[in-house]
Formats: sequence, structure tokens, C-alpha cells
Amino acid sequence: MKDGIHPEYCFVVFRDVSNGFEFLTRSTMSSRDTTEYEGQEYPLIKIDISAASHPFFTGTQKILDTEGRVEKFYKKYGFKPAT
Repeated sequence: MKDGIHPEYCFVVFRDVSNGFEFLTRSTMSSRDTTEYEGQEYPLIKIDISAASHPFFTGTQKILDTEGRVEKFYKKYGFKPAT
């Protein structure tokens, strides 16, 4: 491999800003922010959503309607579906 063309691959802490969940992994992303994780300091990457806050993984996902969008439109505006 050529020297100097690959990004640095190091340990980074990702923090979910919606609930404060943090996890340590390796990444090529870098950041000026740092945080202490298990007694050591690592670069900090802030993310908006993770498995700890995503509705699908937390079980809080709700299905709003079982009716199709077209049928809902017809019902709302009083149209009859074309046959």
C-alpha cells in the first residue's frame, strides 16, 4: 500500500445527543471535541440517532394508519374509488 494516502483509523467515541448513550469503536472520522471514556480520552463524534434512541430498535415505533394513502384521500375528500 502507498504511504500517506489512507485516513487515520483510530478509536472514537460516538455519543447520541438525544439520550446521552455512548459507545467506543474504531473509525476514520476525526473531531476536535474529546471525551473521557472508561478512564481514557478519545475524540468525540456527536450523532443524532443510534440504536438506543431509534424507534424501531426501542420498540416505540407506532403504525399510524392501516388504511392506504389513496383510500384515506378518497375518504377525506368524499371521492369514490374508480373501478
